[in-house]
Amino acid sequence: MTDFAKRLRELRQEKGMTQQQIAALLNLKQQSYLRYENGTGEPSFNTLIRLTQIFGVSSDYLLGISNDY
Repeated sequence: MTDFAKRLRELRQEKGMTQQQIAALLNLKQQSYLRYENGTGEPSFNTLIRLTQIFGVSSDYLLGISNDY
């Protein structure tokens, strides 16, 4: 599992949200979001920005470049 996938799952669970809820916020099907958490898919640039906004973290943190939110 990639740092991105691991951190994405951890952040979602910390917020107490389901994959379906996050997918809905991103206007995606749950299957598409699931690929991000499984490490088999990557979000578009715009989706990555939206994920950082939803979780209140930096893109560097989400991508595993930094350990600082």
